[in-house]
Amino acid sequence: MSSGRRVCATAIAAAALLVCILRTACVPAWANDDDPHAILFSGRDIWLNGAFAHGGFLFAPSGLDQDGLLLKILFSGGVYRYDAKNLGGQQVVGAEGLAHVLGGWRVKRGDAEFKFFFGPEFQKHHLEPDDPSNRLRGNFLGLRMAFEVWYEPSPSSMVAADASLSSIATSNSARLAYGWRMFEEMLGGGVYLGPVIEYFGSDGYRHLRLGAHLTSMKAEETEWSAAAGWAQDSQGRASPYVRLNMLRRR
Repeated sequence: MSSGRRVCATAIAAAALLVCILRTACVPAWANDDDPHAILFSGRDIWLNGAFAHGGFLFAPSGLDQDGLLLKILFSGGVYRYDAKNLGGQQVVGAEGLAHVLGGWRVKRGDAEFKFFFGPEFQKHHLEPDDPSNRLRGNFLGLRMAFEVWYEPSPSSMVAADASLSSIATSNSARLAYGWRMFEEMLGGGVYLGPVIEYFGSDGYRHLRLGAHLTSMKAEETEWSAAAGWAQDSQGRASPYVRLNMLRRR
């Protein structure tokens, strides 16, 4: 069996296993519990050479504040451009869409919260004009693993980190942020402000960002976060970037 077929079979098996486990866990855990069990989230991201949007939900059968199983479903899409060296420097415009279904586990110890995820992922890429040297062309089914960390070293500070790795063209990302709680009286609990560094990559491409973030700004039932700063990629292109996210607990 080829490596591609093995990954495809593993992805399908992982998805089936996730559905069975979560179906078994959901009914008894949620029957007599009024605590929130789901988070709806979405986001927008733009810089000079690309614009992306995503949305999805996170479901916790035992409750969002309890240790236990998680299910994360995400849909994402966007457009981007780059200069293809093998096409004589011609500009290529790409469009991508992806979806993944990740099972996970939440663990909280003291002031630190850890989330781990693993599951199948589908990606679709279209390039205009076609670039044969780009591995991200057409449809792909693979596996993705990810983790998230939230830590509050003091009542007025936070550290957030996350990273993910896909078997599709070794697509990967990482993020690290530090923040201080500010404007507590003005904004009813305050927000976190501080520096953030982000990294995105895949076969033949690297993208680094340095900026500032605003996290946990609450407006009624919605919680907002944002970041802005400077982005540069492995092609030597650079520009400002802006990212905006929102979430709502259910």
